[in-house]
Amino acid sequence: MSDSPASNDSALSVSELASSLKRMIETSYDHVVVRGELGRVTIAKSGHMYADLKDDKAVLNTVMWKGQVDRLPFRPEEGLEVIATGRLSTYEGRSAYQMIAATMRPAGAGALMQLLEERKKKLAAEGLFDPKHKKKLPYLPRTIGVVTSPTGAVIRDILHRIRERFPVRVIVWPALVQGEQAAAQVTAGIRGFNAMTGPDRPDVLIVARGGGSIEDLWPFNEEIVVRAAFESEIPLISAVGHETDTTLIDYVSDRRAPTPTGAAEMAVPVRTELLLGVEENGQRLKRALTRTLARASDKLSAARLPRPENLLQPARQRLDFAAANLPRAALALTQKARVKLSRLQLSPALLKSEIRQGRQRLRDIAVRARPALDRLINRQKTALDAQGKLLETLSYQATLKRGYSIVRSPEGKLIRSAETAAAAEEFRISFADGDVIAVPAGSGGPPRNKSAPRKGEQGNLF
Repeated sequence: MSDSPASNDSALSVSELASSLKRMIETSYDHVVVRGELGRVTIAKSGHMYADLKDDKAVLNTVMWKGQVDRLPFRPEEGLEVIATGRLSTYEGRSAYQMIAATMRPAGAGALMQLLEERKKKLAAEGLFDPKHKKKLPYLPRTIGVVTSPTGAVIRDILHRIRERFPVRVIVWPALVQGEQAAAQVTAGIRGFNAMTGPDRPDVLIVARGGGSIEDLWPFNEEIVVRAAFESEIPLISAVGHETDTTLIDYVSDRRAPTPTGAAEMAVPVRTELLLGVEENGQRLKRALTRTLARASDKLSAARLPRPENLLQPARQRLDFAAANLPRAALALTQKARVKLSRLQLSPALLKSEIRQGRQRLRDIAVRARPALDRLINRQKTALDAQGKLLETLSYQATLKRGYSIVRSPEGKLIRSAETAAAAEEFRISFADGDVIAVPAGSGGPPRNKSAPRKGEQGNLF
């Protein structure tokens, strides 16, 4: 059955009806503010975001174009409660209405703080915040890598502070520090520095940005940034926000600085303080060396070498005792031998037996005593050699060999002063290789003793 001509004239096509509905919805709902929980969140390769905004009774398809996504101060995630602003429209291909979102923000700081706390617990459970993973900062880095925005006060403050304290090489990795792309760029900076090789590779990294709201600092709470900081082989200092601001990268970094300027102070020491310290240590070392030499000098001055006669006195005393006991011991041995001989004369057979036994005992004694006697002889010989060397060292001849001399009068008495020598008509000077006869200067004549000098003696010196 066909429709009537009148019905055909009044009918609308599907596309016309869809376009009419689209215009009506977009005109009536050209500005809406919707609060809800993000469900499915998908960011296409084009950069556009497709998400579900829902509550316990309804679901609203939501689209955000790339330009608006790049300006988001946080990364949209499933389960996050947000407030979206935009307009309603329809997607004719599926006969579905949807929201074209222009802006989106978390539904209050409480929602972000809750998300932050949940993420913090998750990463802590994995051990990313464990202090045992933290690396020690190098004391004197040659190169410092900085991941931050190349424009702004942060990088200028860092460069100024490093140049003021201890000038070293600084390499800046440009990165956004706010917005949707910030987390990815900061992550690329950390991993890029770690991938470097050769002399350009930094010894320490600084990840920095200025202060801001929780939304502004949110990229440094992103999981990819936290994991990149944890995996960094180069020691990393986080300097995000002001002293009261705390982000997740602060927990995983090797050191946290309250400000970017504080990070520069942690990275390098003060050059002038090092120079003063080196100078002070040098002075302390010099004073310690002076004290040590003074103590050694005092100790050497206090030590007196023993006199040669004192070294020989114990040996002489033992020799005297042995000499005094020798006659009595010889007499006793002689009497004992006579008694034994008188006994042996009574019986020739007994005499022969005693002789044989005596010879055997002598042989046994000789066999047993020979090693001990050799050792005793060697010890006595070694001791005697040592005493002889010491006596030779302490003798006045050894002293003369070191450049000294002895002045005596013709009678052989020592002359100990120039006054005594000047009063003498002549005197004898003993050197290591001989003696010479000398007269005082100005005496006007040769010595009266004309006898030939000893071996090594010379003529008059004055």
